[in-house]
Amino acid sequence: MSTTRRQTLTAGLGAGLGLATAAVSPALASMTFEGTSMYGLIGRMKALPGHRADLAAILLEGTGAMPGCLSYIVAEDTVDADALWITEVWDSADSHRASLSLPAVRDAIARGRPLIVGFDSQTETRPLGGAGLA
Repeated sequence: MSTTRRQTLTAGLGAGLGLATAAVSPALASMTFEGTSMYGLIGRMKALPGHRADLAAILLEGTGAMPGCLSYIVAEDTVDADALWITEVWDSADSHRASLSLPAVRDAIARGRPLIVGFDSQTETRPLGGAGLA
């Protein structure tokens, strides 16, 4: 499995913003479906107990200004009061990686770092399309 932004953040934070470097395999990055090479991530992030809403607010700030991001959804886990699910769709793995250089992303990582316990589930996907995606 390649490193996702969440894994890198976890390592960089010493524990665990679902925004960090992706080291995508060349095979994955070059795969296309129906003329697209969309790249997706789905992960479950754990916040410090009682801080899920604070972390969600940070994750949701500035998400409209990420070039190449087609969808970025932050959702509360309905069973675990400290968990969030983050679902991302990007036009490419390169856009995902490039997002790390954005000032808003770097700021969110710095502010979210103290609130993240870790990640207990994550996967990379190759989105094919669907409601809300071109």
